[in-house]
Amino acid sequence: MNKLAFLILIYSINSIFCFAQNDSIPLKFDTKYYNAVDKWVAFPKTKKDSTYTLGFIYIDEMAGFTFNFENSFTIKDQILIPTKTDSVSKIGYIKSRLYTDTKNVAIINSKQLKELNLPLFPDWLELYKRDDDNVEYLKQIGYLYNHVGASANAIEPLLKAYNQQPHFKGLEFELAFAYNATKQFKKAIPVLEKAIANKNNDQLIYKELGYAFMNLQDLEKAENAFTEGIKNAKDDNIKAEMAINMCSVYFNKKDEKKYSKWIKIAKQYINGTSQFSKYVTYFESEWEKQKNN
Repeated sequence: MNKLAFLILIYSINSIFCFAQNDSIPLKFDTKYYNAVDKWVAFPKTKKDSTYTLGFIYIDEMAGFTFNFENSFTIKDQILIPTKTDSVSKIGYIKSRLYTDTKNVAIINSKQLKELNLPLFPDWLELYKRDDDNVEYLKQIGYLYNHVGASANAIEPLLKAYNQQPHFKGLEFELAFAYNATKQFKKAIPVLEKAIANKNNDQLIYKELGYAFMNLQDLEKAENAFTEGIKNAKDDNIKAEMAINMCSVYFNKKDEKKYSKWIKIAKQYINGTSQFSKYVTYFESEWEKQKNN
C-alpha cells in the first residue's frame, strides 16, 4: 500500500469513527427555543450531569416563553430512558422563563416520546391556550415572538388577527415590525399607510413606515414619514432615532446638504446621556475627515 492510499484509509476510518461518535446520541441540540413551542424538548447536559433535562416549551400569554420541567432521562443504546416513571407535573410544576441567551434544545421525536411514556401534549397545556381566533391573544403571541427576535414566527398569528380586525390596538405596528424585521418592506408599507389613514398617529407607526421606505431607497417618502413621525412623537429618543436613520443614509451617500439637515434635527433631541449621542459623535468626526481628505 502506498503512502497516499494509507492516508486515505486512515482518513476514512477516522471519518467513520467521528460519525459514529456524533451519531451515538440520538438528539440534535440545534433548535432555538422559540422554534420549539408546544414541543417536548431536552436541554444539553454538562460533563458533570448524569442525565438530560426533559420538559415542554409553551407560551404563557403574560410571562412569555416558558419551559416546564417534567422529568430527566438517560440514554442507553440510543434509547431514551426516563429516570422517574411518573411525570413531575403530577406532583407540581417547575417552570423556567426562557430568554435570548437560552441554549439550543433538542426536539423529542415521536419514537422518543413513546420511549419516555409521554403524550403528544401534556394535559395542563390547555390552561395556557385561548381561542386561536381571539385577536387579542394572537396579537400578544406575535408581540412575544417579535420581542425575542423571532419575527418570522410572529407573522402568522399577527396576520391572522389582522385579517379579522386590522385596527386592533397595537396590531398594525407589530405586523409591520415583523415584516420590516424580515426584510419584507413592501408588505409593511400598506399596513402602516392604512393605519395612518385610520388616524393612527402613533410615533412607532411613522418610525416603521420611514424605515420601510428608507430600505427601499425611496428617500423622499422616508423623509416625509420621519418628518411626520417627529411631529407626532412624544419621546425624544424616538425622534432622535428617526433623524439618525436619515442622517446615516445621507452620510453614506455623502450628500452634505441632506446630511447637515438631519444631523441638526437629531441633535435637537439628543442629550449627553442619550444612546444616540455616540452616533452623532461618530458622524461629525468622520464627516470632518472626509472633508479634509
